Amino acid sequence: MPTPKPWRLTRAAEASLIEIAHWTLETFGPRQAAAYEDDLIATCRDIAAGTVASQDCRRLVDADMPEDLRFARVGQHFVVFIEDAAQVIIIDILHNRTDLPRRLANLGALRGPRDH
Repeated sequence: MPTPKPWRLTRAAEASLIEIAHWTLETFGPRQAAAYEDDLIATCRDIAAGTVASQDCRRLVDADMPEDLRFARVGQHFVVFIEDAAQVIIIDILHNRTDLPRRLANLGALRGPRDH
């Protein structure tokens, strides 16, 4: 099994995680909010460990997107991330009912061209 890479959340991903936790708390209570937050964080760890299935975001969006922008599904959310040789960066966590093509296209535009 490969060694897990370091991983981090962007500010957008942190804000999304907090928003998801608050909504889940208000809607389903503290136990469910903690369990779902744990699931989301565990998926981030699994992405960094290379043990979670992920897909290219270009499968969801018909736009010019960086080829390294990927997503993994967790419950009703998509964890959007990039990975390079040194680390995994969780770009955002998006609900499946959001306008995914528009949100992903915006994330891709923010990433810009990839330096190699």
